[in-house]
Amino acid sequence: MKSLPKTKTPADLRQVSITTHPGAEEAVTALVGRVSGQTPSVYDDMATGLATVSVYLPLPDATVAATRAALRAGLADLEESGIDAAPGRIAIRRVKPLDWSESWKRHFRPIEIGAALLVRPTWSRRKPKAGQQVVLLDPGLSFGTGQHATTHFCLTQVAALRGRDTGPAPSLIDMGTGSGILAIAAAKLGYAPVRAFDFDADCVRITRENAELNEVAAQVKPELADVTRLPRTSKEQYDVVCANLMSDLLLAERDRILARLKPGGSLVLAGILSTQFTAVEKAFRAAGLKLVIAKTDKEWRSGRFRRA
Repeated sequence: MKSLPKTKTPADLRQVSITTHPGAEEAVTALVGRVSGQTPSVYDDMATGLATVSVYLPLPDATVAATRAALRAGLADLEESGIDAAPGRIAIRRVKPLDWSESWKRHFRPIEIGAALLVRPTWSRRKPKAGQQVVLLDPGLSFGTGQHATTHFCLTQVAALRGRDTGPAPSLIDMGTGSGILAIAAAKLGYAPVRAFDFDADCVRITRENAELNEVAAQVKPELADVTRLPRTSKEQYDVVCANLMSDLLLAERDRILARLKPGGSLVLAGILSTQFTAVEKAFRAAGLKLVIAKTDKEWRSGRFRRA
């Protein structure tokens, strides 16, 4: 087994966060996600009753002020629309490489996806159960460790759709692959071909490293691509399409996403705030898809659809 090349933490890595109250948590999460282009994490402080919505970004000094201004403007828009996000405290702090790595080692624990998968970091000695495929994944700047509700849902659906099927291998495309966890899991479960892409070059690089670590580099070859720039039609279609993206992107690019889904195929959608799921479901129902299963976890709601 190869060792994962050590990913150097950028000197300009910063934690960007807004502290708010639970009632505004979903709106603030959407704001931070929109400004950063990443799915935020949320920490609920039981002592203060406040929630801190955060992302980690390689943010050069020159862009800190603009990022802060964009967040302030977003909070002002929320206030105008009747959403009180108090205290609305914005914090942008530099993160030391040691802080980053040691924090993840404290909080990233192995997770099981039913009887099919065990996702664990390289420093864990957890042994898989009989029949479980192991996905090795050390957290990095890219999103996706299986800990987040949306990634966990996608992993569960990818495993469930494969099940104990011994027929022809189904194909899968992972749109916005992040760390590559879904594509790597799919390859381990016997999907073929597996395609993965992301608009972030760092994510593509990290996915490539993770694929090498898991010895599926021949099956998982991540590409640099943007869902908003994909051709509106596609000759290549897949049995399973995974799109763990923000709801506004899912709605705006619905037709590009569906152009890559086979008739009878399954579409796994995540990254959707519960308050926005109805609009997403309505849009994809209008395109002829049927909601098969949905799950709500805190402020997130995810769903699997099937095309007739």
